[in-house]
Amino acid sequence: MSIKEAALQAHRVRNGKLEITGTVPVVSKQDLAIAYTPGVAEPCKEIAKDKSKAYEYTIKGSTVAILTNGTAVLGLGDIGPEAGLPVIEGKALLLKEFGGVNAFPICIDSTDPDEFVRTVEVIAPGFGGIHLEDIKAPECFYIEDKLKEKLNIPVYHDDQHGTAVAVLAGLFNALKLVGKKIEDVRIVINGAGASGIATAKLLLVAGAKRIVLCDMNGALVEGDTSLNEPQQQIAKLTNRDKETGSLAEVIKGKDIFIGLSVADVMTTEMVQTMSNESIIFALANPIPEILPEEAHKGGARIVATGRSDFHNQINNLLAFPGIFRGAFDAKATDITMEMKLAAARSIADLVTDEELDDTYIVPDAIDKRVSSAVSKAVKIVAEQSGVVRK
Repeated sequence: MSIKEAALQAHRVRNGKLEITGTVPVVSKQDLAIAYTPGVAEPCKEIAKDKSKAYEYTIKGSTVAILTNGTAVLGLGDIGPEAGLPVIEGKALLLKEFGGVNAFPICIDSTDPDEFVRTVEVIAPGFGGIHLEDIKAPECFYIEDKLKEKLNIPVYHDDQHGTAVAVLAGLFNALKLVGKKIEDVRIVINGAGASGIATAKLLLVAGAKRIVLCDMNGALVEGDTSLNEPQQQIAKLTNRDKETGSLAEVIKGKDIFIGLSVADVMTTEMVQTMSNESIIFALANPIPEILPEEAHKGGARIVATGRSDFHNQINNLLAFPGIFRGAFDAKATDITMEMKLAAARSIADLVTDEELDDTYIVPDAIDKRVSSAVSKAVKIVAEQSGVVRK
C-alpha cells in the first residue's frame, strides 16, 4: 500500500486523528455529582471571583487552540479551511504525543484578517495558548501581531517560528562542522514569505550579520516600494550591501543557502559559485529547491531538506511541542525571541560532538528527548525574562 493510500485509509477509518477523553470517572451518582451538578458550581464560583483560577480548575491551563483559514496549506496553497483541517488535526496529535499538551483544531472560514483576529479574541478565554497555522502572508504577520497585542496568552505561528527554530538549530551544528561563525557567514534565504522572514529575524538575533532575502523577483532591497510591508521591514535589517539581481546572481560567493520557497530553483551550477564547504538547506516540500545529490555535486559540504527520506531533516516537530510545553510550565504570557533562541540551542546541543557529522546535524524529528530539552530551556528563559503570569 502506498503512503497516499495508507494515509487516506487511516484518516477515513477513524474519522480523523483525534478524540475527546475524560480525566475523571463517571460511573456512579457520586461521580456525576462531583463532575457535573451540583459539584461543578464550586469551581465556577471560584473562577467567577478570580478568572486566573480557570488555569487551575479547567483544561485551559494545558490546552492550545490550533487555528487556520486554509489559505496556505503545506505545499497546496489556498484550499480552504475544511481542507486544512487534516493538517491542524495532525499538529494537535503531535502536541499531545510529544509535548503532553492538549490541542483542539479550529477552522475559521474567513480571509478577512480583522474578522479572524476578532474570532480568536472571543474564543480565547477557553485556551491557554494560540497556535496559528497555514495562513498566507502577509496577513499572517498582521494576525499574529494583533493577537499578541490583545491577548495575555502565548500566540505562536508555527510556519514562522517553528521553521526558524529548526533552521537555526541545524545551522548551529552545520557551522561547527565547517568551522565558521554565524556572525561571519554570508547567507541567502530564498523565499520572502512567513517562514523566510521569521527565519531571517531569528538568525539576526543569533548573531548573523550578512543576510540577503530573495523572492521570485530577486533580492529584497530597502526602499523597493513593490515589496509588501513585512518585506519592507525585513529589507531594512538585511542586505546592507544593497545587492540586486536574481538568486543565481546573489548566491555567488555565499556560504549558506536556505530555501523556503519552491522546488527546483537551485542548480548544481549555482552551488558551484558558492564558497568552499557551502551549506544548503533546501526545505521546500515535497520537492526541495535542489536534491541533495545535485547539491553535493556542486560542492556543498552539508545538505539538509524537510524530508524524512534524506539525511538532516529540518522539521518543525523539533520545535513546537517543546516550546508550548515550556511556555505552559512557566505560565508564560508570550513566546519571545529569547525563548525561541534557547529552543534552537537546546535542539542543537542534543547532538553530541561524537555524533555530529555531515549527515547528522539535528536529532531525529521523532526523538522524544527533543521536546523535553526544548521545554526545559524555554521554561528557564521565560521565568528569567518575566513573561509569566503573576
